[in-house]
Order: sequence, then structure tokens, then C-alpha cells
Amino acid sequence: MSSKKVKAIKAQPKVWITILAPKYFGFAELGKTMASSPGKVTKRTLWTTLYGITNDFSHQHIKLRFQIIKVEEDKAYTIFKGHELARDYVRSLVRRGSSRVDSIFDVETKDGYRLRIFMLAVTVKRAKTSQKSAIRAIMRQVVEEKASQLNFDDFVQELVLGKISSDAYNKAKKIYPLRKVEAMKSKLLQVPLESEEAKALQQPA
Repeated sequence: MSSKKVKAIKAQPKVWITILAPKYFGFAELGKTMASSPGKVTKRTLWTTLYGITNDFSHQHIKLRFQIIKVEEDKAYTIFKGHELARDYVRSLVRRGSSRVDSIFDVETKDGYRLRIFMLAVTVKRAKTSQKSAIRAIMRQVVEEKASQLNFDDFVQELVLGKISSDAYNKAKKIYPLRKVEAMKSKLLQVPLESEEAKALQQPA
């Protein structure tokens, strides 16, 4: 490479780009990054906490993952890629004499987004195998029903903010006394080919 080309590359100006949460999180600012071109940050992923978006201290244990799908001028727009609860928080839920009930399954939202959901229930006292199976079945039923009724934006909101977990708790506690039900983790597996996110990610850098 000639010295002239090296100087040309070094001369590329860099700009600060503000990273925004999706519309269903109010386009909250997630942070800033410096780049010389949009292609440098497109598809990049980042983690934040729900507390950083809502300023609600009770949300500090909920970690969210976003992916940048497009950059317009000095703004980077993202899609929700998943979430998980802090390990310390999960450990604090499970106490001696209780049972931990885990369930993992895939769901599809009304508008065709596929997600993998990790649900967790913690009982007040030790539960039998049959009771654990019944609790798992209810958690799955509630989440699948919600997914089939809601579009992706609304489903993510209810999942992360605890509405779906609350509904599952209220139904499952009739089977056996529960301390807590949580959506412990989620992953976005697939977006519809015709969605804005898919089209944006297919654009050349």
C-alpha cells in the first residue's frame, strides 16, 4: 500500500453515533460510539440494563441485549435480541426447602418473530415431580398463548416488564404454592423475511 493511500485512510473523519433502543422501549439512548462509517457499527450488539432505560431501580437485575440494524446520520437504531436476569438475583430466589422449576421452549409471535424463552418458577416448599410438570405446562401455555395474541413489540414489553411472568404465576400457584415465576432469559431466533429489521440487515454496509 502506498503512503498516499495510508494518509487517505487516516484522514477519514470519525463521528459520534448515538445508539437508540427500539420504539417499544421509547427510543431511549443506550450509549454512544465513534465510527468512520455506518457499516462499522451495523450488526454490532450491546448489553444494557432495563434500569438504564426506565430509571426504575427495581429493574437493575434485568439485562437486555440489542443489535444495531441501521444507522441514519448520527443515530443508530436497534432491535431487541434477548434478555437475561442477573445470576445473583436468580440465586437469591431459590432457598432451602424450595424447588426450582425450569422450562425452555420456542414460541412464535402473532407477526412471525421466533424466540426461545427460559422460564423459572420457585415453589414455597419442595414440590413433587408431578407438581413440577404441571407448573411447567402452565408456564408454557401462558407464554405460547401470549405470543400467539401479541405482535413482537408488545410481547417483548410484557415479557421483560414481568406481565407474562405474573400471569403464569397467578395460574400456576393454583397447582402449588409459589414464591416467584420469572422469564429468566430470552433469545430472538428469527425475524420475518419481510420485516423492517430483516430488510435493514440485508442492506450493504
